[in-house]
Amino acid sequence: MATVVMADDGIAFDGAMAAKGPLGGAETAFVALAEALAARGHRVEARTRCGAALEHKDVSWAPLAAGVPERCDLYIGNRGPRIIGLSGPRQRLLWLHNPAGYLAKPRNAWRLAWYRPTLVTTGDYHASTIPAWLVAGGSTIIPYGILDRFRHAKLRDPPPPHAIFTSNPLRGLDWLLDLWADRIRPAVPGAELHIYAGPAVYGGAAAKHANAMEAVLGRADAMQSDGVRRFEPIGRDALIEALTAARAMLYRGDPGETFCLALGEAQALGLPAVVTPLGSVGERVADGVTGRVADSDDAFVDAAIAVLRDDALWRRWHRAALAQQRGLSWDEVAARYEAMLP
Repeated sequence: MATVVMADDGIAFDGAMAAKGPLGGAETAFVALAEALAARGHRVEARTRCGAALEHKDVSWAPLAAGVPERCDLYIGNRGPRIIGLSGPRQRLLWLHNPAGYLAKPRNAWRLAWYRPTLVTTGDYHASTIPAWLVAGGSTIIPYGILDRFRHAKLRDPPPPHAIFTSNPLRGLDWLLDLWADRIRPAVPGAELHIYAGPAVYGGAAAKHANAMEAVLGRADAMQSDGVRRFEPIGRDALIEALTAARAMLYRGDPGETFCLALGEAQALGLPAVVTPLGSVGERVADGVTGRVADSDDAFVDAAIAVLRDDALWRRWHRAALAQQRGLSWDEVAARYEAMLP
């Protein structure tokens, strides 16, 4: 058994919060890895901006302000280089969730050069964002896992033409609303676009973007005559119900998207997706097999209309997604981190 310390200095969250309500992708991943490592028999100490200490699924959570264990076998700093030197581990990792250009800032670069953590990215696009000159302890790619509850869906019949969007509203929702109202909905009478999004998912970190998010969501609220239905963010179990009832996920993506857990979960459930190649989004969909990676607005519209109308196409993409897109379990991901123990 090894001692693993994980630390994050972003929004306030812990394992109990993840079990009860909506949470962003990076926070969901942090909780899932901590619990998977604990399930493999390791002692896991998690430090975040949570409000109080608690034990949840064999992970010991405590506020970051209370301090971090001085020694451990494996230390996983999450996102922020500020916390990379808080413990003296035998092996030190910095787990990245955003494009890595911010590491080039002098205040970050010197910490990496001093502490030499191994940088962990989640895919090829993500790895390509690391500045080539950066001095660190090397890098490796370990994808996110998919929670088990998303990995055991069964074949189902084509649902009504209800598309779904479950990501950050600032990541292309305005663009999607334009295409939906002008071109997609008119071609598929009765189609609906269901949006599950809002600042609450991102905690205090969303404050500076809250007005912009609300502006986009306010526009969506005003488009009921175009079949647009907006819902508040929901927890994982309710999200599974919403995704399995949907016909397709429509998502433009964003250069800031380094894995896109929302798409990974949708595809694991057998939900076809129409996306563009922005960021890592194209890595989550098998083009022409489990959905479409569209290289133009026209191609996106054509694919969205096709999957909403064509039952035979929907069945092909649905079956292929169930067969090929289950993703790694978090236990498999934890094993890859375990392999990095000294």
